[in-house]
Amino acid sequence: MDIASLYDQKRISPENAADYLNDGDNLILGMSVAMPPALMAGVASALHQQQLKSLNLYYMHGTQALCDTLLVPELADQVCPRPLFMSSHDREALKRLNSHTLMEFVPSTFHQVGRLLTEQIEPHCFMVTVSPMDKHGYFSLGTNADYGASVIRKARKVVVEVNEHMPRTFGECSVHISEVDAIVEHHQPLIEISAQPPSATDTQIAEFIVERIDDGDTLQMGVGGVPNSVLGYLSNHKNLGLHSELFSPAMVDLIKSGVINGRLKNWMQHKHVFTLALGDKAMYDFMDDNPSIVGYPASWVNNPSIIRKNRNMVSVNAAIEVDLTGQINAEQLAGQPFSGTGGQLDFVRGAYASNGGRSFIALHSTAKQGQLSRIVPQLQGGAVTDTRMDTQFVVTEYGCVDLKGLSLPQRARALIGIAHPDFRDDLSNKALALGLL
Repeated sequence: MDIASLYDQKRISPENAADYLNDGDNLILGMSVAMPPALMAGVASALHQQQLKSLNLYYMHGTQALCDTLLVPELADQVCPRPLFMSSHDREALKRLNSHTLMEFVPSTFHQVGRLLTEQIEPHCFMVTVSPMDKHGYFSLGTNADYGASVIRKARKVVVEVNEHMPRTFGECSVHISEVDAIVEHHQPLIEISAQPPSATDTQIAEFIVERIDDGDTLQMGVGGVPNSVLGYLSNHKNLGLHSELFSPAMVDLIKSGVINGRLKNWMQHKHVFTLALGDKAMYDFMDDNPSIVGYPASWVNNPSIIRKNRNMVSVNAAIEVDLTGQINAEQLAGQPFSGTGGQLDFVRGAYASNGGRSFIALHSTAKQGQLSRIVPQLQGGAVTDTRMDTQFVVTEYGCVDLKGLSLPQRARALIGIAHPDFRDDLSNKALALGLL
């Protein structure tokens, strides 16, 4: 059968999406930009009509469309959401569900998620947004290789939502029509995230980091004001490389200007490596059909043994709090999931293992308009994202300290030295009480 005929044969309406699910199945959804809104609406309709009675939902970084369809109070008894990383939309949905037990967070470092969703958790069905099929019969996962590139070849059923706005990307993003069970066409603009202008504090922190970035380094940048500020300061650098979990709009100008060119990378030279992308339309257009931008699964991109192959690897990520021994919490507030484990530890370990590599954890010194110190005697959030053995540079607006090789008393003194001055005396007293000083 020719490709066009096969395509027509596999086309369905969103209302038929639930035909590929059974009660109690594990439905895995594409992440963030790749979440399929029409398919989610079709499954939600089947649940409301009791055509489908129960579902386990696995995903990372939910969208507004997810919250409007499957994460609604009316379906709380039928849908068990098990996010591996929570977005602001997920947190809002959790408030509406009004019970933490109705959303079951699954901790996992990002490079292990593909294995988790194909081995530990049986992938009964995978639904994801893809680019239109090309003349050879291939769709593209576009912005989201992440766990999609792993799950799509292991799921019992694969249903794709074709969206003409999804960019066609290279690497390990291609999916042949023979690997797909059903196709829904639904064309709407992709979700966009516009970077907020950096605050004065973001800028101060970024300056400390930029001082330690050299020409020829390979970069990984996380989410937030500080990583975006760092990228904004690199326009005079030369021959930078990119091997990053996230591809973001701030990287586009540096690629266009030749600052990021990958010329000196010793691994995937000249290629800008990512596993997920989140940005604006201009960025998606820049990615489309651009052979220099290559997406690979997180199991590869975020694997510390792969990251370390890039010499002079620089990793920049954010944190919620750090304790006086160097433990990092980047995922929980008041004992409840705020975001997720994500890939921070992957890159903290991979960057330090790289020849000449460095990892930076950035955070504002205070929260709640200066009422709380984010450098604390002991972690309050209830989770350790990065162990004290892994943490290298910690940066606030008051300075940058390298914790590697420091004793516990030396670490306490160093971290107190970059805490907000209003909290330093109290931190010193509590460090004494804990036997750290």
